Amino acid sequence: MHPKQLYKLLLFVLLIPVLSSCFEVIEEISMKNDGTGDVILTINLSQSKTKVASVMLLDSVQGYKVPSRQKIQQELNEAVAYLKKSEGISNVKSSSDFNNYIATISFSFKDVSNINNITKNILAQQKIKATNTSSYAYNKTTKTFSRKYQAIGTAKTEFNKLKAKDKAVFNGATYTSIYRFESPVTSSTNPASNVSKSKKAVMLKSSIMDLINGKINASNTIQLSK
Repeated sequence: MHPKQLYKLLLFVLLIPVLSSCFEVIEEISMKNDGTGDVILTINLSQSKTKVASVMLLDSVQGYKVPSRQKIQQELNEAVAYLKKSEGISNVKSSSDFNNYIATISFSFKDVSNINNITKNILAQQKIKATNTSSYAYNKTTKTFSRKYQAIGTAKTEFNKLKAKDKAVFNGATYTSIYRFESPVTSSTNPASNVSKSKKAVMLKSSIMDLINGKINASNTIQLSK
């Protein structure tokens, strides 16, 4: 994900874009054989909670306005309201832990492709130009799950335009995707991903800097047992 997108989305769900390098973005998808499933999106700042608590007492840091807890909760509520109106999406919930600074949004989908327009539309609402393409698909006949991800070439260029202090936010920050299935996984094409011992989950963990620099590609085609 492009850093400017990440800033906006982190604020959209929880955050101050000037925290520290210790934060996690976690995406979990649990899918049944019929293609329905659930998503949990988490932003975890617990490793930086002491610094975050201090920052929350300020009006602004490095030129960024620090949102109040009320503002953060408002953003979460707006995200929930938006998701509830999205096609194929239901059972939308959110949680916020201001002691450990962890925010979560969860929802169910009728088809994994229902997820595809969500980020695109959120970025459009925030007036941010997308710098990567990402989509999900599931073929029920072949039982093949796929995630296609491609960074647009300008992402790294735009990142390099950020101030050094803003770039430093991403050092040590991580992105984790976890896909869980009813049927065992027989193959996974992404060499950076790991299949669980149960064969029913696939995890990819990457530094956000590696995603920005194109060293890691989040694309994957996962074949399930027929």
